[in-house]
Amino acid sequence: MAVIGVTGTDGKTTTVNMIYHILKSSGKNVSMISSINAKIGRQDYDTGFHISTPSSGQLQKYLKEAVDAKSEYFILEATSHGLDQNRLAFIDFKIGVLTNITHEHLDYHKNWGNYAFSKLKLLKNSKIKIVNLDDASFDLARKNIDGEILTYSKNKKADVNLKNVPVKLNIDGDYNLSNALAASAAADSIGIPKQQILKALSNFKGVKGRLDSVDLGQNFKVYVDFAHTPNALKNVLTTLKSKALKGGRLIAVFGSAGARDTIKRPQMGKIAGEIADVIILTSEDPRSEDPQEICEQIAKGIKSKIANKDYFIIVDRTQAINFAIDLAKDNDMVGLFGKGHERTMNIKGKEHPWDEVKTTQEAIKKRLKRE
Repeated sequence: MAVIGVTGTDGKTTTVNMIYHILKSSGKNVSMISSINAKIGRQDYDTGFHISTPSSGQLQKYLKEAVDAKSEYFILEATSHGLDQNRLAFIDFKIGVLTNITHEHLDYHKNWGNYAFSKLKLLKNSKIKIVNLDDASFDLARKNIDGEILTYSKNKKADVNLKNVPVKLNIDGDYNLSNALAASAAADSIGIPKQQILKALSNFKGVKGRLDSVDLGQNFKVYVDFAHTPNALKNVLTTLKSKALKGGRLIAVFGSAGARDTIKRPQMGKIAGEIADVIILTSEDPRSEDPQEICEQIAKGIKSKIANKDYFIIVDRTQAINFAIDLAKDNDMVGLFGKGHERTMNIKGKEHPWDEVKTTQEAIKKRLKRE
């Protein structure tokens, strides 16, 4: 069974699901693990709360089940934690894909270098190495990885680009073209014909919790997305800004996880301040930290760069979502970021049930009843 690993700060889950969809559409027997779920043969599994790469024991169990199900390929989302903690030890990867390396998990890795080199462990243990030529991580990979590297790019001359693989997607986000090219490079390297790759990507329906539209007939747009890093937030805000109707505002609702990377908080505030019209800061798994303090740390990035920017701090996420929905006017765009598909929120060390889409739907229903 050939194992395909995908790592990177952003885009891992979507890229894993794209590769799975391409191979499945091509008639291959394929299994996968992403941050959302595991599909082993015909069986679906929940992979747990806030976890992308399972423990080494659980992972080996999934691999054994995939072999027993006669899977030809196994696609695995590989996190920096999983790689650093050797949860993926003793797995020989046929293909390793690196989407990007930006800013995340410095609470654990302590510095960007440690974080980046944990990602490179996947490529070092892969026969075929696929790297994003548009990302700064390409130079790092080229200097530190032996063997040939396959490249992909939206804008540059790479082994796989939009000229030789003219991808057309039915999902939003320019950044998803990059994920699609990464998936194309992986599929092409194992011999999937280009036309089959393009056809599969054209009918790819996206991933739960990634730019999910919540439409109950209201006169403004609402989207739920998992974006929780500076780079992901910038990408999704830029996408939504480009989709906004004339005269409409972009209202961004987000926070930052507690007991995690603190450096990114003002960075996310700065990005939101530069793109969004209204910002509502709220809780996102505060864990043992004070959510008010987390929001104030994010707000420092807004106030230091943007004058007279409308922003609010509402630490209760349900109240923040209700406030955003009530605030929206005709043609506005509301984006809710950081929770996406997750089904719990960690408050004071305890997991509490959470459903971002359901909470948003309830807020919209309340508003529509009043109108």
